[in-house]
Formats: sequence, structure tokens, C-alpha cells
Amino acid sequence: MAASPTITAPPHAPLPSGPGCPERPCVTELRLSAFAGHRGARFPLGPCTLLAGPSGSGKTTALRAYEALARLGGGAPLGDVFPDPVACVPERARPDAQRRRGFRIGCTTDGPEGPVRLDVAVQVEPELRIVGERLTSGRLVLLETALRDPGRRAVQAAWHTGGSAPVTRAPLPDDRLGTALLPLRVAGKTDGQRQVLAAAEQMVVALRSVFACDPLPERMRTPVPAGSGRLLGGCDNLADVLWRTRQECVRRHGQFVAAVRAGCAGSVADVLAEPSADGTIRGSLDRGDGYRTGFGRLGDGELRYLALALVLFTGPGVLEVDPVGEVPAALQTLTVLADGFDRSLDVPQRTELLRLAARMGERGHIRCVGAVSDASWAAGEDGITVVHLKP
Repeated sequence: MAASPTITAPPHAPLPSGPGCPERPCVTELRLSAFAGHRGARFPLGPCTLLAGPSGSGKTTALRAYEALARLGGGAPLGDVFPDPVACVPERARPDAQRRRGFRIGCTTDGPEGPVRLDVAVQVEPELRIVGERLTSGRLVLLETALRDPGRRAVQAAWHTGGSAPVTRAPLPDDRLGTALLPLRVAGKTDGQRQVLAAAEQMVVALRSVFACDPLPERMRTPVPAGSGRLLGGCDNLADVLWRTRQECVRRHGQFVAAVRAGCAGSVADVLAEPSADGTIRGSLDRGDGYRTGFGRLGDGELRYLALALVLFTGPGVLEVDPVGEVPAALQTLTVLADGFDRSLDVPQRTELLRLAARMGERGHIRCVGAVSDASWAAGEDGITVVHLKP
């Protein structure tokens, strides 16, 4: 069972939720009340956060919980989000008198509505279903659901109205996040209803723009077919995405090349993506002296560095994510979840990448949550929150 994490953060990055993102909603805390190896765990999240700890401390589990909340916020059904839900139940959790077992996760977002908190209770056995959900703002409960009749595939929901009837009650499906369904059920006629809608929108917007990224060098070395130009989580189609981004924005590509130059061995004049006669696209580094080094010749660290740097320089329009289409991109923040953030990277590469993540975080458009075994190398870096986990 994971112990309570300890946190280090720069003085200017407060740990509790606050007015850090007044215009762009963002997740400022992840809570794993009872999830896999975590009990009563709270992870404060800044613009750039490192979850640090040895193998078995629960870093990957925390990232998976975050990604699961993001998918639920996007309206995905519970069974798709948790294909192996038993693995999410705390190992020593005993069933109750009705043979029920499950887990509890949640988060806090900050934004125009101030801190808004979401807590979700999921029953795994005997049937997978959401049995409780609570959306709160301060001490005000905006939405609360509970399983009243186990024989029905629905939960009883009650949300704040604030009019002549202080609460509205109705059934909601037990396999979807109620918060994500509120815009379809709440009319917005009273001040209370509008408050509920605003808080739910803040939560959904903060959760949905999430990109889980773990570059796989072995899949990035060979030429790739031309496709949609949207980067996959494993970065298999890196060359295809480079072909697109290089043509779309010369300024951004120049910044990307400068970052690659700082993290790759040898001289780098440009990063190229070239179509072949067979319809595939091949990536390479232009050395500036007539020679080009194909991605197939680059080391694992160079490829992971190159892929993560591209992720930090791009946005939802380039990455395989599902942002809220009704909300302008300028009001959304992309959160990158990077498991093994420093895997295969040497000291200069990981330091440069961390500084790039912190710089992007300061601008407010991109946040990063990365998992590392040891974060001692990040000590003293500005804008970094480090959460230390123990097995």
C-alpha cells in the first residue's frame, strides 16, 4: 500500500487549489481515496509536476487514474474506461455484507468558478457501476448521486436548483459520469442551475484535454504511412506529424529544431520529414553539412526526447485528444501525462526537456504530469512540483 506522498514545490506554485488558472480550467489535485495500491492519497498538480518514486510506489497507477477521469469526463462508458476493473480495487479490500467491492477516485479543478471538487465511487463487484458521485464548490453540493435500487441500471441524482425547489431529482445512467451529462439535463433557468452548469463545464473542460504519451522508439524508426497528422500516444507516426507541423508553422518548427539541437548529439540544422515513392514518410535530422541521419539511426533517448519535445510544442489540433469542441482553444489547457518521463534520457536531455515543460506551463496552454524514479536531478528547477511516493 502506497504511503502518503510528500511534496516539494517552488514558492510561487501553491499546493492547494487556488486562482492559478482563472481563465483556463485545469486539474490542481488528484485524489485516490481507495484505488489499487493507494489509500487516502492526494497529489497536488502544478503546471509541471513530477511523480517520483521507486518501482511499485504507484506512479503509473496515479497517471492511469487521471486518464480514467479524463475519459469519464469525455462521456466514455465505465466499461471502456476500466476494462480490468478488479485491478483497480485495493488489494486487501474486503467485500461488504452484500459482497460489494470497488474503488474511489476524484480530483479538484480550478478556473473561473474557483475550486470545484469531483469525487466518484465505483462498484466493481458484483457489477461494474458508478454508485456515488459528488460535485461540490466550497461547501455547496452541486450534484450528488446514489444507488438506491440495485435492481435498476440507474442512480438517483439530485442537483442544486436554487429556485422554488432547492433540489431537482432524476435518474441518471450508472455507467456514465453524471457531471458530463448535466448540460443535457439542467435547463439553466435559475442562478443555482447556472452555477451547476458552470461548475460542470469547468470540470469537463479541465478533464477532457488530456494526452497520455509514452513514446516507443522501436516503432518510430521505420517510415510511416501518411495519415491524419495527429500524433498517437506511442508516437509511432512521429514522421507523419512532423510533415504536417513543419508546413503549418515555420516559427514553431524553428523553436522545435532549437530544442532538438540542445538535446541530440552532433549538429542539427533541421528536422525533416520526407515522403517516399511508396507513400510513406521518413524522418531525419539534417546535419547541415550535406548529411542526414535517419530516425532509424537515432538512439532510444534521442527519439523519446524528440517526440516529447514535439508534444510540448504542439496542441490538441495535432495530438490524438478529444477537447471540448464548444469551448475556444484559447480557453482550454492541454495536460500531457508522460509515464517514464526521463526513460532512456541522459542528464542534458532530461534537464532540457523539464525546462521546456516548465516554460510551456508558465504560458498556461500546456501542463505536464510526468512519472520518474528519482527526481533529485530536478531539484532547484523553477516551476516544478515534485510529489515523492513511497511503496
